[in-house]
Amino acid sequence: MRFKPPKYLMGLTAFGSCVGGVILFKEAMGGSNYRGPEQLHGKTVIVTGANTGIGKETAREMAKRGARVILACRDMNKCAEARKDIAWDTQNKSVHCMKCDLASQASIREFVQNFTAKEERLDILINNAGVMRCPKSFTEEGIEMQLGTNHMGHFLLTNLLLGKMKDSAPSRIINVSSVAHMRGKINFSDLNSDKNYDEGEAYAQSKLANILFTRELSERLAGSGITCNAVHPGLVLTEIGRHMSIDKSWMASLVLKPLLWLFLKTPRQGAQTTIYAALCSDLDGVSGKYFSNQVEANVAEAALDKEAAQRLWAVSEHWTKLNT
Repeated sequence: MRFKPPKYLMGLTAFGSCVGGVILFKEAMGGSNYRGPEQLHGKTVIVTGANTGIGKETAREMAKRGARVILACRDMNKCAEARKDIAWDTQNKSVHCMKCDLASQASIREFVQNFTAKEERLDILINNAGVMRCPKSFTEEGIEMQLGTNHMGHFLLTNLLLGKMKDSAPSRIINVSSVAHMRGKINFSDLNSDKNYDEGEAYAQSKLANILFTRELSERLAGSGITCNAVHPGLVLTEIGRHMSIDKSWMASLVLKPLLWLFLKTPRQGAQTTIYAALCSDLDGVSGKYFSNQVEANVAEAALDKEAAQRLWAVSEHWTKLNT
């Protein structure tokens, strides 16, 4: 007599197969992990915004490869929790929290002063932190929050750390930008959005500024042993999207969030291009480029405007009081 499985067992099997298929689909959609052999023992890495999302997963990978990792974060309580998780997972005790609020130039300067006093080297700087589509608000210095955090804060931080990076060369700077830069425009007539504020346009402007900064800095660093590249992490489901309209409607949240989970990258998946740009030995000496899905990608025409890049640099120097 042939065995006939119970209906509930057949149902569980079908459900398990469905779940497995969904997971495989999501993994395929998210792209492959970076699997290069590079190790980071004896090297120091800074990751801004490392307490959550892409930044945390990037820091985790740096720690796995033996780096001394500095989590540069605004919220020290969240940073401490992230540090505990990363250190436990990687068995790397050289993971440290340091306060750095990119919306405060005083905080940035204090971070750099503390870092340079305590640390002997800086091999990789990953400018990951950012805000997206937030209500109109300002940094401590009165700079529109998205431009001030995403660009001006990292502009100041990077420039203040260049001395340490030159001493540690070859070293790398990675700026996390976005495909949103494609629709961006540097509005020099209203750069601070004083006359008109649109959260989407302000975000796109800040991400375009990331690309212009990357390209201009790479030229200024030619021959120094420091490379500077930008990345697009992909469309990733992280806390950065907390200001999006989907979170303002329980109905939209109920219906759309499962779809977003299925089609958007996880933070781990979103971190892979950053990890690739920070580590891949094939990129030794490569600078001023933009990468997406672990390959070089084209940038918007506006990102190739050298005059705009130089003008933005001059404004950024002035607004951050870089040389004073």
